[in-house]
Amino acid sequence: MADHAVPHFANDIGVSIIHIGAREFMCVGAKPPFDHPHVFLDMGDETEIICPYCSTLYRLRASLHADETDPAGCLWHTPAPA
Repeated sequence: MADHAVPHFANDIGVSIIHIGAREFMCVGAKPPFDHPHVFLDMGDETEIICPYCSTLYRLRASLHADETDPAGCLWHTPAPA
C-alpha cells in the first residue's frame, strides 16, 4: 500500500455513523480549522471502529471504494503544499 495515500475522513455533518470502504484511514474530526488531531485508525479484522477523539463510528461497507463514504462527502483531501 506504499503507492497509495491513506484516506482521510471528516464528519462535518455530525452523523453518528459513517460507512467507508477502507480498513485503515485517518479521522480528522471536522474539516480544518475545526479538526481534532489527525488520528490513524485500523479496523484490523473488525468491521467497525470508533474514533477516540470525536466518537464517530466508522463502519466498513465492502461495496464502497476506499475514497467513498455513506453519507457522501465525508472524504477529506489534504491540501497540496504551496
